[in-house]
Amino acid sequence: MDQPRYLRLAALIRRQIVTGELAAGTRLPARQDLAAEHGVAEGVVREAIRQLAQEGHVVSRPGAGVFVRERPTARRIVRSWYRERRAGSPFAAALLEQGSRGGWMYESATIQAPPEVRTRLALDEPSGDASDVMHTRYVFTGDDQPWMLSDSYEPLSLTKGTIAAFPEDGPLAGRGVTHRMAEIGVLVDDWVEDVTARPAAPGEAKALGIAPGSIVLTVARTYLADGRPVEVADIVIPAETSVLGYSGPVGDRVEEWADISAR
Repeated sequence: MDQPRYLRLAALIRRQIVTGELAAGTRLPARQDLAAEHGVAEGVVREAIRQLAQEGHVVSRPGAGVFVRERPTARRIVRSWYRERRAGSPFAAALLEQGSRGGWMYESATIQAPPEVRTRLALDEPSGDASDVMHTRYVFTGDDQPWMLSDSYEPLSLTKGTIAAFPEDGPLAGRGVTHRMAEIGVLVDDWVEDVTARPAAPGEAKALGIAPGSIVLTVARTYLADGRPVEVADIVIPAETSVLGYSGPVGDRVEEWADISAR
């Protein structure tokens, strides 16, 4: 089945943008000129431009026209096979290395784990309406602009009544999960991440300041201590502005890094 004309036109202009034939900042021809050039009605052009704007390829400037959108500089997030249990925020340290200022906003509350989270944390069946996890919702920023979302869940059976109970409050505020857990005798020794991509949900797009339907990378993370899940997190990152890099030692360096991680 043939695509609607506006999608075919949008695909053509998108290809010109992606290949650089239409450079960032270029003003698109007027709607009537595009219609004449491609032999379509102006309504088809209007819908094609709307599609491209939703995808983040073009922006409309009232009184000036439609322009190819400037592509933002991508930031790199390095996911290492072995990580030191060091003080401070791993996120802020990573951005500082790239010449950016990292920060975050958060909300923490005790809740009863949703079914999927309960499965991932290997929790027992819930008891009534009792809360059993600490849920922390983050908006991470780069140079004061929203960049990454995260929903983190930690079992209260591990942290309740300890200095690690509130991730962003108390003496361990702002430190990474592995460091906080180590302070209460829980040594994170393994982690798993599953990375996928999908269109952003409306609420995610609004929180990240991206166009509705933009592609985001999703990272489902699990930290484990001796095989037991101690934290799970769902991370959402705009694909256009992010590069996920994975690295780790090989050969003899594996044991060296393991020794550092255990300190």
